[in-house]
Parts: sequence; C-alpha cells; structure tokens
Amino acid sequence: MSIEQRLDPELRHLAAARIDLSSENLVPLRGSLDERRRLAAAEIDLTGVAVVDCVVAGIPVRIYRSGAGVTPAVVFCHSGAFVLGNLDTDHAWCVELSRSVGVTVVSVDYRLAPEHPYPAGFDDAATVLRWLAAEAASLDIDPTRIAVAGSSAGGSLAALLAQSAAAGELPPVVFQLLHQPVLDDRMTPSKDEFVDTPGFDAPAVALMWQYYLGGAAVSSAAPGRTDELSGLAPALITCAELDPLRDEAVDYALRLMWAGVPAELHVYPGTCHGFDSFAPDAQVSRDLLTLQASALRRALG
Repeated sequence: MSIEQRLDPELRHLAAARIDLSSENLVPLRGSLDERRRLAAAEIDLTGVAVVDCVVAGIPVRIYRSGAGVTPAVVFCHSGAFVLGNLDTDHAWCVELSRSVGVTVVSVDYRLAPEHPYPAGFDDAATVLRWLAAEAASLDIDPTRIAVAGSSAGGSLAALLAQSAAAGELPPVVFQLLHQPVLDDRMTPSKDEFVDTPGFDAPAVALMWQYYLGGAAVSSAAPGRTDELSGLAPALITCAELDPLRDEAVDYALRLMWAGVPAELHVYPGTCHGFDSFAPDAQVSRDLLTLQASALRRALG
C-alpha cells in the first residue's frame, strides 16, 4: 500500500509535500515559510486572548493570556527542525491552547541552527523558563503550575527543559506536552521505512541533526539518550503514524512509564509529520487539539 493510500482521506492532498533542508535551499525555504506563516497568523481570530510580543534577555517571546487573575502557564517551543520557524509558526496552536484551557502561553523565538547550533536554542528556552518563574508574581502566573510544551524540534527542547527541571537545574514544571517530538538521533524502524514521507522524511531528519549538533556531542542534545527518567513531570506524547520520528516518541513514552512517570501516548493513524499544521481544519487535527487541551486542563487544574 502506498503512502498516499495509507494517509487519512483528509490528508491525501499532502502526499507529494516535501521539506527540502539542503543547504542551498535553507535560506529561501525560511523566507517562504516565514511569509506564509506571517500571513496565516494575521488571519487568526484572537477573541478572548490578549497577545503581546516582548523581549526577555534578548530573546523574543510572544505571550498569550486569556481570563483574569492568577493563571497557570506554559512555556512553548515552536516546530521547525531546529533550523526553521519563529513566533508565527505555531501561533494558531498557542492561541487555541490559551483560549480553551485558560492558561498563559509564553512562546519562545529561540535561536536557529546551523548559525546557532546546540545548545543555543535550549539555552534560550531555559532562560525564558527561569524568567517566567522569577517574574511569576508580576505576570500573574502561579509558579507551582508551569508546564512545558513543544512540537517537533520544539518538543525536543521541551523534553530537555523537563529533564533539567527534574534534575533541579531549572525551575520545576508539572507537565510536559510533546507533539511529534525530536528525541533521538539513532536509527529506528520508522526512520528506515519512511524515507519519502510527506512533511518530513528520514533524509531530512539526518540533515536536521547535522545542522543542529554542529559538532557537539549528541548525548546531551537528544532527550531520548538520557538514561535516568524517574522523577520527570507527567507527559502527553502525541505523534503521527507515517513519520520517521514515530518510534522514538513511542519508545520515550514507554521508558517514562517504566520509570514510574505518568505518561499518555497517542499515535494518530493515517497521519504524517506536521499534519496538524498542514491541515488544521481536518478532523484528526481538531481531535489532537481537543486532546492536548484536555490533558493540559487536567494537569494544571
């Protein structure tokens, strides 16, 4: 059965979509994607959500707030294979999470590889988490109810934030929401199989790691290579069936559970990497957002 036949009928128009991360294409790809996301972000309905852009220690952030009084908060890291994306990339997702859950979402415009390889992006996300916890009172944030979230490369950064928080190196977090996360550079059956899948494929994954590491040791950059997972915040991990990153998400969820960490795992059949971004109005994308909002609501009270 072809990949197109395996895709959900609402996603079959994505069968030929590819992300070319070759070095000669990276700059024009950034420009094209950034412009499309900018235009899409401008059309988002912000009813009930106040959105403010600001800079924290030189790092651009976008703060989404709904409701009044002291709220829980989510530090959010956008998708983009560590080399693409900005505050517009997952703007719609941040708006909906803030509005439907009643949380304050702080989205981080972390530095991108290859110009800024690991640990630059993680350092930026960690700086924002420290700032959020330190300024909780002035921001009307409950410092005992801070979660981390991210998609794809952003899911990797969120997972590292949760690991560092559990180790006492960062302020504590109470939940981690990881969507189609980048977790491990090592080969898996899904990376062997999905060499030409829409959205993201195994050759793009290999280039992503090459850009991101920039010569750094992979052991500290890949959350899935961390041996000790006990004591981490509870997690919701969601991923796509037809995605080279699928197996590392499944493996990480199992290892969290084996370590005694409450973890919920959902593999969405008939989906490819980035399906919710490419087709936000598809039923499976709406179901994903409903699940994520429900999990956050339970975790943050």
